[in-house]
Amino acid sequence: MDTINIQYAFKLDQQRSAIIDLQLDPQTLELLNRPDGKLPFWTQLDFHQCPHCPLDPLKHAVCPVAATLVDIVDRFENVMSYDELDLEVTTTVRHFFQRTTAQRAISSLLGILFPSSGCLHTAFFRPMVRFHLPLATEEETVFRAGSMFLLAQYYLREKKTAGFLSFDGLKQIYENMNIVNMNVAERLRNASCAESSVNAIVLLDVFAHTMPLLIEEQLDEIRHLFTPYFTRPPEAAY
Repeated sequence: MDTINIQYAFKLDQQRSAIIDLQLDPQTLELLNRPDGKLPFWTQLDFHQCPHCPLDPLKHAVCPVAATLVDIVDRFENVMSYDELDLEVTTTVRHFFQRTTAQRAISSLLGILFPSSGCLHTAFFRPMVRFHLPLATEEETVFRAGSMFLLAQYYLREKKTAGFLSFDGLKQIYENMNIVNMNVAERLRNASCAESSVNAIVLLDVFAHTMPLLIEEQLDEIRHLFTPYFTRPPEAAY
C-alpha cells in the first residue's frame, strides 16, 4: 500500500506562507516524517506530563504529541490566532480550499497530528485521520466520531469480543483527550510558544470537552435523517 500523503498549505499574505506535508503509514496511520535532531525542552515527556500518560520517562524521553508540534510552533511563531489566512488541503483524492483563521486552520491540522503521533490516548481517532475532513463542524464531528465508534464495536463483536451499543466508551475517549489537550497547551504556555498554536489546541479541546455532553443531544437532532430505516428496515426490501 502507498504512503498516505496530506498537504496543508497556509497563506497569510504575499510574504507569509507555510506548507506542511504529512506522510502517514497506510496500515498504522502513524506519522512517518517526524522531526529529527535535537528537540526543544518542552517536548520532554516529564515536562507537564499528562497524569494519565502510560509512558515511563525512563523509557520514553519525548512526549509523542509534543514532538509533532515542533514544526508548527516554529512556523507560526509570529502569527496571531485571529489572523485570517487561506487554507488549502490536498490529499490523493481531494483538494480543499477555505478562508479561515489561523487557530481554526492549525486546529484542523492537529486533528491529524495528534492521532498519528503515537500517543495511546489519541490513537482511537486514527480512523478519522484516514478519512480526514478539514475544518469539520461540530455536527460533522459528532456524526463521524459516533459512526467510527460504532463501527469499532462491530469489529469487536466480529472478533468475538464484547462490543457495546452505548457511547460511554466514546465519552471516555473524549474525556481522556481533554486531559491531553490541556496538558499539551500547558507545555506550550510554559515554553512561551506561539499564541496561535496554543489557541488552536484550546479550540480543539472545546470539541473534546463538550463532546461527551453533546453526543446524545446531537444524535437526537439528526435522528430524522434515518427515517427510511425506521419505516422500512433494509432486510424488508428483499
